Amino acid sequence: MDAARVEACFVTVAGEVVQQRLGRVAGQVRFEELRPVSAFPVVPGRSWGPGWWWSSTTGRLVAHGSMAMRMQLMLLDRERSVTGLAGRPVRLLWREEDGVVRSWVPQLFARYADGGALLADCPAVAGVGGPAAQRAARVLAQVCEGVGWVYRRLEPPSPVVAANVRWLAGYRHPRFGADGVLREAVLAAFAEPRPLADGVAAVGVPLRAGPMVFHLLWSGVLSAGLAERPLDAGTVVGRGVAA
Repeated sequence: MDAARVEACFVTVAGEVVQQRLGRVAGQVRFEELRPVSAFPVVPGRSWGPGWWWSSTTGRLVAHGSMAMRMQLMLLDRERSVTGLAGRPVRLLWREEDGVVRSWVPQLFARYADGGALLADCPAVAGVGGPAAQRAARVLAQVCEGVGWVYRRLEPPSPVVAANVRWLAGYRHPRFGADGVLREAVLAAFAEPRPLADGVAAVGVPLRAGPMVFHLLWSGVLSAGLAERPLDAGTVVGRGVAA
């Protein structure tokens, strides 16, 4: 599918609804700053609903429509190469060979420091999805490649990674890293990899050092193996430990 055959519908910052060729607006519009082009659906009987994620990357709220999407927002919010995030900022429309007009609203948009972008959907379970999702994935992958973007269906992380990232996300706000003196003490304590509890004890103020460690783990200044096991007192933390 040629990007010239695909149109993008979005709501500008000023509130104007615009529909133009994707190839024309992909490099000009800051989709990461736009509101959702349509509301996230509310599914009766489900235990979750639409909500907001406060992004430490942008300092703004990002709309999400599910727990699976919120999890992907957490993961992208930790990526140092990500500079912007938005929920459902654009609807893509195209005409199939049989003349039928199709449309799809990807759940998530992420901007990267190099100017590239990610359009993504966030399924709750791993898999290819239904026929409509499969068809849209094929089209969007081709179209995004044509404008220098990437489209992906982001599979859920493992339960251990999800639990660890959720915990660290509770310490993502800059206030947890605002004490410069404490920050330097924590970094000195973990200059060499060591168990989390040992480093916190070495700083001498555990009720303050603990949150600082988690904030620095969130931001990537410190690192730990988040995929092997849940974070606990014995987790090895340092500057050179695989993230």
